[in-house]
Amino acid sequence: LLLATPTAFAESLLPVGTPVRLERDVVGRDDYGRLLAYVYRAADGVFINYEIVRQGYAQPLTIPPNVTFSDLMVQAARDDEADDAGLWAACS
Repeated sequence: LLLATPTAFAESLLPVGTPVRLERDVVGRDDYGRLLAYVYRAADGVFINYEIVRQGYAQPLTIPPNVTFSDLMVQAARDDEADDAGLWAACS
């Protein structure tokens, strides 16, 4: 499923009003006060951050000390590029 934008893909995973569970890492907010969290869809536990990277709609950015899922996200990015997933399909 290739949607037009990363935003459209995220909205397909989390339509407005979808209950979520947030999980923080070591640092809960960035220097601008923005919440930093891992997002899970409450109904089925889908790890939204991972799905966005794995389906080719984002590249991982790890800023220590928030490194809990850095290896998982890097592997997901490698896999989606190899599979021409998401926006990688436009680069082929």
